[in-house]
Amino acid sequence: MRIRHALSLAALVATGPALAINLCPGWDDPLPEGEPRYEVFASPYTHHWRFDEEHRQVYLMSLSRRLPNNQMCGVALFNNSFGQPSAYAYVAKSIPDLFTRWPEVYVTVSAGIIYGYVGRYKDKVPLNVGGFAPVIIPSVGYRLNDRLSLEVQFLGTAAFMVGTTVRF
Repeated sequence: MRIRHALSLAALVATGPALAINLCPGWDDPLPEGEPRYEVFASPYTHHWRFDEEHRQVYLMSLSRRLPNNQMCGVALFNNSFGQPSAYAYVAKSIPDLFTRWPEVYVTVSAGIIYGYVGRYKDKVPLNVGGFAPVIIPSVGYRLNDRLSLEVQFLGTAAFMVGTTVRF
């Protein structure tokens, strides 16, 4: 049942241009010639701020469609801190030139709906209704080159996640 809900959320994000245009303005707008259209983020490691015997290692994979003006829309599939299959549908804005002294450093903020904290773990995420909750995730990245970067995502008071982003 939980896997079905997570996959339904992923399918909702991927239902095509009609929904994408409403949720992701610029979906059909072209990017500059040679610019990658997609990003994949993979995280093999999450560090929880506080130890809990019930915590499990979190593995995450996300796919984002890059849009004009450093915006993105995407979906992430992961197992949450309690081993439950979960999903996150989001919009994001990246700020690549925030630190002029360090042009490789960028900041991104994503906001969306997370699904997956259900049953006895439903209170682990604020504003959770039926397993769905709003989420805002800030991150800081370091661009190794035009296609590859390292990134740290801050998961509120719970944890931070380390991973890599590949553009294509």
